[in-house]
Amino acid sequence: MSACVPTRATDPSDSHRASHLHPPHSPPPTPPRRFRIASADVSASIAVFLIALPLSLGIALATGAPLQAGLVAAAVGGIVAGRLGGCPLQVSGPAAGLTVVTADLIHRYGWRTTCAITVLAGVVQLGLGCLRVARTALAVSPAIVHGMLAGIGITIAVAQLHIVLGGTPQSSVLDNLRALPAQLARVQPAAVSVSALTLALLFLWPRIPGRAGLLLRRIPAALVAVAGATTTASLTGLILPKVDLPSWSSHALAGLPEGPALGIVAAVLTTTLVCSVQSLLGAVAVDKLAAGRPDLLAGGPASGRGTRVGRSDLDRELLGQGAANIVSGALGGLPVAGVAVRSSANVQAGAVSRNSTMLHGVLVVIAALLMVPVLEFIPLASLAALVMAVGIQMVSLHHIRTVTRHREVLVYAVTTLGVVVFGVLEGVALGIAVAVGVSLHRLTRTRITHYEREGVHHVHVRGQLTFLAVPRLSRALHLVPQGANAVVELDGSFMDHAAYESLQDWQKTHSAQGGSVELTGRSPGTSIAEPSGAADCRCRPWTAWRNHQCELPHPAAASGPTPAAVSDTGVPGPAGVVVSSGASGQEGGPDEAGRPVRPGGSVGPGDSSGPAGSGRPGRPGTSRGPAGSSGPLAPTGTGGHELARGISAFQRNTAPIVRGELARLAREGQQPAQLFLTCADSRVVTSMITSSGPGDLFVVRNVGNLVPLPGEESGDDSVAAAIEYAVDVLKVRSITVCGHSGCGAMQALLDSEPGGARTPLKRWLRHGLPSLERMADDSRAWAKLAGRASADAVEQLCLTNVVQQLEHLRSHDSVARALRDGELELHGMYFHVGEAQAYLLTEVDGDELFDQVEATADVSV
Repeated sequence: MSACVPTRATDPSDSHRASHLHPPHSPPPTPPRRFRIASADVSASIAVFLIALPLSLGIALATGAPLQAGLVAAAVGGIVAGRLGGCPLQVSGPAAGLTVVTADLIHRYGWRTTCAITVLAGVVQLGLGCLRVARTALAVSPAIVHGMLAGIGITIAVAQLHIVLGGTPQSSVLDNLRALPAQLARVQPAAVSVSALTLALLFLWPRIPGRAGLLLRRIPAALVAVAGATTTASLTGLILPKVDLPSWSSHALAGLPEGPALGIVAAVLTTTLVCSVQSLLGAVAVDKLAAGRPDLLAGGPASGRGTRVGRSDLDRELLGQGAANIVSGALGGLPVAGVAVRSSANVQAGAVSRNSTMLHGVLVVIAALLMVPVLEFIPLASLAALVMAVGIQMVSLHHIRTVTRHREVLVYAVTTLGVVVFGVLEGVALGIAVAVGVSLHRLTRTRITHYEREGVHHVHVRGQLTFLAVPRLSRALHLVPQGANAVVELDGSFMDHAAYESLQDWQKTHSAQGGSVELTGRSPGTSIAEPSGAADCRCRPWTAWRNHQCELPHPAAASGPTPAAVSDTGVPGPAGVVVSSGASGQEGGPDEAGRPVRPGGSVGPGDSSGPAGSGRPGRPGTSRGPAGSSGPLAPTGTGGHELARGISAFQRNTAPIVRGELARLAREGQQPAQLFLTCADSRVVTSMITSSGPGDLFVVRNVGNLVPLPGEESGDDSVAAAIEYAVDVLKVRSITVCGHSGCGAMQALLDSEPGGARTPLKRWLRHGLPSLERMADDSRAWAKLAGRASADAVEQLCLTNVVQQLEHLRSHDSVARALRDGELELHGMYFHVGEAQAYLLTEVDGDELFDQVEATADVSV
């Protein structure tokens, strides 16, 4: 029998109370979050707005579009892309990189069709974002991207030069160059003077010195330049063409695309390519900038001291850019892309969320509606000068040096010239074709040489060993006589199946005829024949001496089976694993305990030189003696042998590459730009941490990076002589004193006690006593390390010592004279060895601060 429970009338108040109940044993519901904008976002949005306003008008002027179109694109880029994009701190809007594309579209199809093309490009971006192909766009060679931006910058600068001179630009770069002589003959002085004032303010404003300059530089240089030129033109009564913003009621919106179908498709693809690549590269660059902000704790706890700003979602960023282009094109705006200048300004101004980007878009809307009378005072020549400067900056000397260093200058040059002469899409296509050709050339460029030395025939293969090189490899191998001793050195990272079989067949035949074959390789990380389970030797490129710890664990047994990747003949497998065919105990083979043996009989890296089972890595220059003791090596196993091997590796691999540069330096003499004074510590590799090459640095090293005061040398004038020679003879432009973490000299200074024997080391370290006294002086503020306090007294003394030695430098006559004449700069540097991080000395509010040097990306506007 079921129980029936009578129902009762429902009271409205009961249902209201029930809506506030939550299930038992569950946390109470989270109260609704209030929308708040951080003060940092407000100040950053104002800074970005002040930059975006003149640039948006200038880019619209350069494209030939209605000037309102630049403001529409800036507003939509800030609000739509800022809200939907995957990079919270990136600022989107009209970009200089799109100027040439948009100007060409307007010239061919008109403004309304250009807006329709922008909408279609946004739709394509949405499709690409849904397909999650954003990372694929980053596979485009940087040389092509930089060349494209350089070509666009040249096109912009040449076109805007006509407006700066008071004329009207033509439709192409070649036409502008042909018309330039006639334009120079009829220069308008008013336009030139306003443009010159704009450029002067633009370049001089960031260089205002002193405390006043520190405050004034917070105002964007672009705003100051345009405002200064506008005010001057108004006060002097110059008659110039000025900004003309028609009524918004007559603003042209997008229309149906009109023109040949193939031309429209090509235009959509070009706009999509440039917008997408520039936005995605900008997002990657913003990530690197944000990583240098300690207040942006990516993935950290949400606290009052930090804000969660994760890495950019590139696919979402592509979706956001597509939505922004659809809205901008539909409203009659320019194409939208991520803009490097505004994005970097946003990060540096302290933005902590996407609210800054969105608020900047709102401010652009307010300005477009309420500041029209003010904007119409701006001379067009001033905007043209601003955009011309942006175009010139897009041809980056740093990019040119980078592509030259990576031997891709041909790709860069062809892309740049292609964009200038033919157009953006054609130039990028030419650049891709040349890049593919260069890659194929490098893949197929294999040098195979044969020579005989002391009765041993050497076959040296440099480069990738593919089927294309098999005929040349076969010819070189057949130069080795029957029964001879042969060494085949494979200097490459790849070997395909055809080359592997050819080499293996020849080796079997040669060995069967009584000859011997040894195969060696230089690729970092290649495996030497070891017992099963032994780890690979992960060598670094700069360790020819092998004075490092290769993580080779102790084998469990004295011997073991040959690894599966190694054939019975010792030939490398197709994967490029290089092995030695020598017997145990010979060069490159394992010893009786299974450890790899160095030439000369010494145990290889990772061996134990202590008691059995100690697990401590052996020191170079020692060998295992009786009962596990260590003693000096015989001459064949000393560091001299390692020195000879290192020199041999240099002569074989590095010398052919640098010989031309060293020959030039031998003819012209050394002309270093810097004197680098640092410690003798072996862990401080000056050329590596400064990315320098032969002839760049004049290096002086001593214990503790000390600079004795004039008159205190006591017979040792070596440092003073080097300083005088560098400043007076070599005419160096800067001197850097570099300290480092864990400095033994500073530790010795802290541990020193009065009295005792006056050893040479103690006599030298007396030049560091002023640094010790400076640190002990309570009236002086300690030098600080950016982002954290000094780890201990030794690190604090290392920092203080750099500051003190800079003062000693100023006491030398040659340095004081060069500083007085403005021909020399002094820099302090601190290198943290364990973190591989460099810090440069700066002065902030009178305090010495070692500021972190970050790895930054160079992305043009």
